[in-house]
Amino acid sequence: MISQKTVRLSFYIFLLLLLIIPFITNEYLLWMVNTMLVYTLVTLGFNILIGNLGQLVFANTAFFGIGAYTTAILMVYTGVPYFIGIIASALTGGLAGFLASVTALRGIRLYYLAIITLAFGELMRWVYLHGDKVTKGSDGLLMPHSSFLGIPLDSEVPKFFVFLLLTILVIKATSNLMKSKIGRAIVAIRENEATTASLGIPTANYIILAFVWSGAVVGIAGAMFAVLTERVLPESFGLTEVIVHFGMVLVGGTGSIIGSVIGAITLTALPEYFRQFPGLDELFFGIIIVVILLFLPKGLVSLLWYVSPAFKERYYKE
Repeated sequence: MISQKTVRLSFYIFLLLLLIIPFITNEYLLWMVNTMLVYTLVTLGFNILIGNLGQLVFANTAFFGIGAYTTAILMVYTGVPYFIGIIASALTGGLAGFLASVTALRGIRLYYLAIITLAFGELMRWVYLHGDKVTKGSDGLLMPHSSFLGIPLDSEVPKFFVFLLLTILVIKATSNLMKSKIGRAIVAIRENEATTASLGIPTANYIILAFVWSGAVVGIAGAMFAVLTERVLPESFGLTEVIVHFGMVLVGGTGSIIGSVIGAITLTALPEYFRQFPGLDELFFGIIIVVILLFLPKGLVSLLWYVSPAFKERYYKE
């Protein structure tokens, strides 16, 4: 059995390999890696509500779009630095999370909650389309040249290092949150909300916090996405994206931080590979999800549990 020390060493080796990626790959593959980093945070934020809180919430594209448009609008119309745009996207994403939490606080659950939060995402997409005086509608909002703390983001290489830094910081913060009293309360609500409330735990406060944190995490991902694509379009935040994000959570493993990373990498890389088979890429996407969930219902992360229980203890809450 592999020890926790070995697991930690493996993590540092993986991180070292990540740092040398820009020097051994081309611009296209590096763009793919940057996309994986963006979707890692998208999946992580989604997983907080689906996996940790146990609520069927599909407001993810709303948080994602709000984060992307916040950064784009601020940078285009006010010329604020990208760093400020990221902070603003986290705040507006968190605010959107707070608004979405109102439905859960009113006792709405399961499919009703899913439909309402899905409608929230579609409402925001309507705003992006028809608020064309600001968002430029279906033409999209073209991003200006940007920099991060003086580093020009004019190619995939500097974007990679900035995205990697943001991803590591957000994952670490989320990991610390889930290991804390707050994280334990969120998981307790998932297991039995009534029992948790009977113990004197203010469940409403923790539900709001989970939604706000999820919105902030995905909002930051939106800020990264805006710089990655260089043009923010309403179609990037539609129903198809909801399915993709949900697939990433399920394939990686619900309630797992490392599962969010695995799910984002898997469902970013494989569909891109299958694009060489025109008309069949969506079929392969569906087959991948079905096969993984049939044989690994707890996601790909469950494979790591067989290697070492340390992975489960460190990165999974049940």
